[in-house]
Amino acid sequence: MSLDVADLRSFYASPLGHVARRFIGTAMLRFWPDCARQRVLGLGYTTPYLSVLGMNAERVIAFMPAAQGVVNWPHQGLSASALVEPTLLPLPTASIDRVVLVHALEETESPDDLIEEVGRVLSPGGRMILVVPNRRGLWARMDSTPFGQGRPFSRSQLEALMRSAEFSPEGWSEALYVPPLRQRLLLRSAAAWERLGAGLSLPFAGVHVIDATKQLYRRIPLRATRRSFAFRPILLPQPTPAPRTGREREHGPPG
Repeated sequence: MSLDVADLRSFYASPLGHVARRFIGTAMLRFWPDCARQRVLGLGYTTPYLSVLGMNAERVIAFMPAAQGVVNWPHQGLSASALVEPTLLPLPTASIDRVVLVHALEETESPDDLIEEVGRVLSPGGRMILVVPNRRGLWARMDSTPFGQGRPFSRSQLEALMRSAEFSPEGWSEALYVPPLRQRLLLRSAAAWERLGAGLSLPFAGVHVIDATKQLYRRIPLRATRRSFAFRPILLPQPTPAPRTGREREHGPPG
């Protein structure tokens, strides 16, 4: 079942949603402290993060999947959000400098096609931040938050996915070590959970946060070489005719 934009908006308006936005946004800003003069695209439900990342950007666009629904963003001024098919983005090739994906990869039926399409619209050397539920984390096992929906990923799965789409991971981080519960006491101690989890490199973080770069040149696949065998003629011995006598030349061979 696909995420609904109303549920996403409600989650990020809640205290637990504020915690998620705080720690995921901090990880993003660690990778991208400044997007000045960059064309930034958000794909999925990224408006809580684009408000911070796109402060000095040249242009910021928020694309939301058709199955999810769309909300007007930003609240003031001209709208920069649109409803799209994630694997068929209405953008020219190499027209975007940076792409942010949140609540997108785990919801699509074809992750390979989605990452390939992101690579198409990114300029050579462009960068992508990918936020994906951690397969080993508590947030992926509880469906009370949007990160418990869809398909979670392990680190090895994400590495293979990006490698096949010609992306090179430059930075890797985890966030949301705090359990996805709404108790006030637990939410107040969220910062301590994050420091403890990051300091000990614990494996049960809620999400992966990856900064990846589109490779400038695509790899050329190597074809398997076949050994060529030289065909040599095989000379079979032929019988040598015996010399004919004079009688045989006159009367032919004996009957």
